[in-house]
Amino acid sequence: MFVATAVLSALLAAVLLLSARGKLVRDPAQLKVLSRVGFPEERIALLAVAEIAGAAGLVLGLFWWPVGVAAAIGVIAYFVGAVGSHLRVRDFQIVPPAVLLLVGVAALALRLGTA
Repeated sequence: MFVATAVLSALLAAVLLLSARGKLVRDPAQLKVLSRVGFPEERIALLAVAEIAGAAGLVLGLFWWPVGVAAAIGVIAYFVGAVGSHLRVRDFQIVPPAVLLLVGVAALALRLGTA
């Protein structure tokens, strides 16, 4: 079961880092989505920092499980916020953040199962 935890955590961390990179380089597609949900452009770097922290925590959590649990909870909270931001403005294009929310839940469940 630890192998599944490691693979899922690594994949989720990679996706988070790619997303953070897009925010830091001001990827037009990401800026469009963030604008659509009303996120302030001057605070986009904060989202990238949260994603980088989540990615680092997931990887470090493979070596010390409490960090992995905390990181997975943080990632879940991040994507609950993302889904909520879309729904708040009646934007129902929520599949990407909803899928990542579910992956975060799976990462938490696996990390708790191997603690």
